[in-house]
Amino acid sequence: MHKLVLATTSLVLISGAAFASEVNGVIAKFNPAARVVTLEGGKSFTIPRDVALPLLRRGGHVSIQLDDEGDKVDSVLIPPSMM
Repeated sequence: MHKLVLATTSLVLISGAAFASEVNGVIAKFNPAARVVTLEGGKSFTIPRDVALPLLRRGGHVSIQLDDEGDKVDSVLIPPSMM
């Protein structure tokens, strides 16, 4: 039993990235100077300077990947079917 608990705990720690959040939506506004993306529905995300930005446009679909805590943007992607 002890080995099972240890193995399960190890798996959870190793796969921590799998728990990162993802937000998908349609861009309502984008302020490139401030690097702020606002989705339809009003949710806004500030994109850190070290995160690459694809070409974003109003009305376009976007996928925003957040860190494990859900408070920092890790990446911004345009879904392949929307390119």
